[in-house]
Amino acid sequence: MLGFLKKPIVVTAEINMNLIALTVMGLVSRLWGLSYPRAVVFDEVYYGQFVSLYMKRIFFVDDSGPPFGHMLLALGGYLGGFDGNFLWNRIGAEYSMNVPVWSLRLLPALAGALCVPLAYQILVELQFSHCAALGAALLILLENSLITQSRFMLLESILIFFILLAVLSYLKFYNLQRHSFFSGSWWFWLLLTGVACSCAVGVKYMGLFTYILLLAIAGLHFWHMIGDQNLSNGGLARITQGQPLEVAYGSQITLRNVLGKPMQCWLHSHTNTYPIRYENGRGSSHQQQVTCYPFKDVNNWWIVKDPGMQQLVVSNPPRPVRHGDIVQLVHGITTRYLNTHDVAAPLSPHSQEVSCYIDYNISMPAQNLWRVEIVNRESDTDVWKTILSEVRFVHVNTSAVLKLSGASLPEWGYRQLEVVGEKLSKGYHQSMVWNVEEHRYGKSQEQKEREVELHSPTQMDISKNLSFMAKFTELQWKILTLKNEDTEHKYSSSALDWITMDTNIAYWLHPTSGAQIHLLGNVVTWASANIAAVVYMCLSLWYLIRRRRKVYDIPEGAWQLWVSAGGICVGGWAVNYLPFFLMEKTLFLYHYLPALTFQILLIPIVLQHLGDHLCRSLLLKSMFSASIVAWFSSVYFVYCTFSPVTYGEPSLSVTELKDLRWKDSWNILIRKH
Repeated sequence: MLGFLKKPIVVTAEINMNLIALTVMGLVSRLWGLSYPRAVVFDEVYYGQFVSLYMKRIFFVDDSGPPFGHMLLALGGYLGGFDGNFLWNRIGAEYSMNVPVWSLRLLPALAGALCVPLAYQILVELQFSHCAALGAALLILLENSLITQSRFMLLESILIFFILLAVLSYLKFYNLQRHSFFSGSWWFWLLLTGVACSCAVGVKYMGLFTYILLLAIAGLHFWHMIGDQNLSNGGLARITQGQPLEVAYGSQITLRNVLGKPMQCWLHSHTNTYPIRYENGRGSSHQQQVTCYPFKDVNNWWIVKDPGMQQLVVSNPPRPVRHGDIVQLVHGITTRYLNTHDVAAPLSPHSQEVSCYIDYNISMPAQNLWRVEIVNRESDTDVWKTILSEVRFVHVNTSAVLKLSGASLPEWGYRQLEVVGEKLSKGYHQSMVWNVEEHRYGKSQEQKEREVELHSPTQMDISKNLSFMAKFTELQWKILTLKNEDTEHKYSSSALDWITMDTNIAYWLHPTSGAQIHLLGNVVTWASANIAAVVYMCLSLWYLIRRRRKVYDIPEGAWQLWVSAGGICVGGWAVNYLPFFLMEKTLFLYHYLPALTFQILLIPIVLQHLGDHLCRSLLLKSMFSASIVAWFSSVYFVYCTFSPVTYGEPSLSVTELKDLRWKDSWNILIRKH
């Protein structure tokens, strides 16, 4: 009965040492010195705001894209114990000790590292040699731009990881159809393909194009399979649900600036006043400060008041505020009125100061009447609505518009953001538009009772349950229809600049030395990728013309392999690059990285094809192999040359920095002493 114990239990396993070695090298290249620099690097100033909002459990609607990528970055903060207390207002700002820099950058770095073995696996599943697969992985490993982008709290490496995972999963699923139809592995890779595609779309909407590409390839495979005789025959909805929809006189509201840059913030005031004199000698009104504060706070609450009445509660029935109505905005805690006048703003002297009025018994009367203009109204009788309405406040006396300037106030303003009165003649800008995010009908006329009311959470009646799909659909529609302001940036570029890498982005500069980090690619790899794409298309056209004439230069199996590889690599490059020519948004070099990744995968595919089918003699094969070794040595040389501006260390001298400027269009930072 226990005879099976007479023999030892033996477990055998096949271990691909190439895969293990590539994974280790990928991890080392992306994780080494990950906490350096301990300062805000380029778009970390942008994504860090979302992380802080998640850490503080603050609801927000982001106009930059879907939330999954930001949630993954927030997961890194959660794992590191980040409390969200850091003001993301300046690139280069030193991180405080409560910010777990290594943890925040960990997930993008891991995603970037895992792209190396994924590249290897994709070429293996495409039925190319392990040598070609190893070459593809090493090219990804030594690509400076991919290293830089994956070592910081940014999203591109996560997006590329899910895209490559989706491609690999689909290829494994397709290859299993030949012998393991409807097996457990078959279902696993099919499901993982869908999950990876969904995650890619959830990180950035650009992931949708790879999803469509895989659907198209799957459709073609299915079409061929049919003829194969060998086969047998509110989020947002919930947030608004429990709050009054229509803003009325007496409503208690918080106002979020629609622009959301340099960070999400809410109209705010506190008891502190503007300094009598600023450091530059200019004077102020010494009135109560009004700012834009990037966190939820009881001092963000305002009461909408009818100028002709004294009450600060909502009548029964409520009287809704409509487009064009005149209102006063009363600060809930201090009961002072939002005011602007002909006094220069602290940091924007060409704009008016915005304050809460304090009566000092001097010749400075209150000017606290504001006209409500609903920007996205359908008619001039539209009612001001919670979340749905985007409003502009026009000062009745001076015609100035309440605006977020975006500048950070000095220590006396607690580094909060400046709010100013901008003349209406300056034109429309999203920084002038505000949105009611939290709303309740005020019930307490007495100030002490009202303060208790303001400190209590916004009441939500969730008895009227909307379906998950209703909440999901409304939230997605709100995100899709938000307008992202199209602005120029010093390092913005056009899609045409990317192919030849005529542009770069300076991510970080050390405050005292010449150490700096740039988004710059490996010049040899980028040029080789472009050449490989041209060779592939020219050869494909040649083969098609010849096949039309019944001339078959390569075996049918090699032709099918060539076409399938092109569908993945050239198709992946096209769908991740060409749509940018149709987009009206500010573009940066890092937008090209997903397309570049597919183009890099094409290089070893073309090289193997040339070696197998065009180099027919032994001499040609030997010369071709030697040239590949020389070429790959140049790739490694360029990687080492630009490593100091990829990792930010060691610091380079002025001469060394000038030597790295291989193109006149590159902006290598030279510190002037």
